[in-house]
Amino acid sequence: MRLLLTSAGISNPSIFAALEEMLGKPVSEANALFVPTAIYGIPNGGDIVRRVICGQLGDPFCDLGWKTLGLLELTALPSIKKEVWLPALEQADALLVGGGDCQYLTYWMHHSGLAGLLPSLLERMVYVGLSAGSMIMTSYGTTYGNHTLPPGSDKSLGIVDFAIHPHMNYESFPDNTRTNLEKLAASLPMPSYLVDDQTAIKVTDGVVEVVSEGEWVLYTPE
Repeated sequence: MRLLLTSAGISNPSIFAALEEMLGKPVSEANALFVPTAIYGIPNGGDIVRRVICGQLGDPFCDLGWKTLGLLELTALPSIKKEVWLPALEQADALLVGGGDCQYLTYWMHHSGLAGLLPSLLERMVYVGLSAGSMIMTSYGTTYGNHTLPPGSDKSLGIVDFAIHPHMNYESFPDNTRTNLEKLAASLPMPSYLVDDQTAIKVTDGVVEVVSEGEWVLYTPE
């Protein structure tokens, strides 16, 4: 299992190097699929999706120079024969799961059937999460702004056994101070990673490593 759980994307050379290490090849030789679904759960989602794909918004993610880049829209999958979309997923080296609304993304991960496929897919592909795309891989609830993951297996995918609190000290989320996030982390029964936008959590076969050129905190409840 290879997970690269970012706050804001591939925001610095250290995270980029970690991505290529996990891929086992240069990004330019890797095939990627982008899951934009969570973005549609927030205002002006359609335009945000366009700008993320074109590299006009945020840190690099889709626009890293992938060999190929396709879209995997989860809301469409239930209406399409599985044999139409599954081959592209099986051929992908990286699954890029964007940010947005956590609960909306979790619902469609389950409803599309992708959640059930992830355990086998993650044996060979790299899952790259951005914000909500990272948060849904946790086992428990976490929150930032109005984006929440209530505790419970139906509200997250439970791939990792810690919580992630992204966008620490980010000016667009004034409540996301380190102090406030530590208070939130203290209310949860599991370790929490509080990470800024220059930080990612790398998980390789259960081994967790922080990759950062910024600020992060591992909060373990007493």
